[in-house]
Amino acid sequence: MGAHPPPSSQRAGGTPTTKAVPTTGEPGGGATGGQSQNGLQAGLKNRHLSMIAIGGVIGAGLFVGSGAGISAAGPGILLSYALTGLLVVLVMRMLGEMAAASPTSGSFSAYADRALGRWAGFTIGWLYWFFWSVVLAVEATAAAAILTGWVPAVPQWAWALLVMVVLTGTNLISVGSFGEFEFWFAGIKVVAIVVFIVVGALAIFGLPPGGDPVGMANLTGHGGFLPNGPGAILSGMLLVVFSFMGSEIVTLAASESPNPVQAVRKAVNSVIWRIALFYIGSITVIVTLLPWNDPAVLKSPYVAVLESLDIPYAGTVMDVVVLTAVLSCLNSGLYTASRMAFSLGQRGDAPKSFATVNKGGVPAVAIWASVAFGFIATIFSYTSKDTVFQFLLNSSGAVALFVWLVICVSQLRMRRIIERETPERLTVRMWLYPWLTYATIALIVFVIGYMFYDPDGREQMVLSVVAAVVVLAVGLILDRRRPREVQASAEAVEAQPAERK
Repeated sequence: MGAHPPPSSQRAGGTPTTKAVPTTGEPGGGATGGQSQNGLQAGLKNRHLSMIAIGGVIGAGLFVGSGAGISAAGPGILLSYALTGLLVVLVMRMLGEMAAASPTSGSFSAYADRALGRWAGFTIGWLYWFFWSVVLAVEATAAAAILTGWVPAVPQWAWALLVMVVLTGTNLISVGSFGEFEFWFAGIKVVAIVVFIVVGALAIFGLPPGGDPVGMANLTGHGGFLPNGPGAILSGMLLVVFSFMGSEIVTLAASESPNPVQAVRKAVNSVIWRIALFYIGSITVIVTLLPWNDPAVLKSPYVAVLESLDIPYAGTVMDVVVLTAVLSCLNSGLYTASRMAFSLGQRGDAPKSFATVNKGGVPAVAIWASVAFGFIATIFSYTSKDTVFQFLLNSSGAVALFVWLVICVSQLRMRRIIERETPERLTVRMWLYPWLTYATIALIVFVIGYMFYDPDGREQMVLSVVAAVVVLAVGLILDRRRPREVQASAEAVEAQPAERK
């Protein structure tokens, strides 16, 4: 691939599809009317996108997995969340810059295709699809476990099947149906976190439902703020980094809204307070109210806090919230995987049928393909939990870091392309470009390197790298086999003036 890779307007077979930088509609590629420029239905309302942006950073991992991070780093987990949150803020700023200039269902995969080459868009697109397809199985299994606890007469596998079928149906009906479900799912998560923080803050200061003021005893006692040493901050980052995956979903969803540029800009500008409030705020309440080494914190930190305050039915309340978070993640995961598959199909990097839409304006084939893989993975979660399913989890575990790294590198190139071809679309700008981009890349590379060093993260990183290399090799082979006449046609399109693309 040359220095200027072929645009995604031409792919194998010579079929024109979506351009990397659209030039119709409102500045920044906004859709006009009820259909977006790539054939998808522009059925997401502003309230849908707002809640997707807010709820996208609140995953089930925050409610369940945060206990492991607190156990590893103690109160210092706050620094782990702060550093990881800063990383996400910077990456989202870079992604927002590109997405505001060119909203597309392929998001960072399409930008990598344009900025780095077809191999990059192919590789990161399929890895991202793989990640979210595995997540479908993880979330379906988690939801089934909670529902079986409530209704043990129904087998766990049946619950998993039911939630997959229901949420597949909502995604197949229309994008508005997905948006409506996600609006309410995310709304419940947001309300739960806000109430938790308010109740916890009252207790910290000795107001009802708490007793005496807690002070700093749990932050500085029990071995100090960093009971396991400074290195535990990095170990904590490895445990929490993946719970932030999902922040980027709004940049994919924006392309199916009437005003994608405004939606992206709003989401990017609000990411700082969202992370500060929902993650750092709620974790601060936990490590302030309870000793970090309390066994109940490791098991379920949010339930532990509510029970310590004698909140009735704390376990049941949190089960409802966690179930909502799980269903939200499953709903968003299916949407995200299908839209990435749709984009890959449009660019000739997946079967052409993936790029077709039904009467409701949704990519039905891409949805079914994603669900099929999710179903297979769900079966493995019951039949081969410690072998095949564990392999799937580990080989997709580091995809978040790969995605963030590709976003950073793509932004370095895309900024120059946008400034040269469509400078009026540069409505969101990365701070201190390019130096802060370089610093973010260095931090991500450092975290990846530390995962190789850390015994707990090494297997996950090694298998994820192997998966990435395999997908990259397939992408390079397919690119070399690209018909010469198509390659010449694509290069001719690339050579045209930007306004004619």
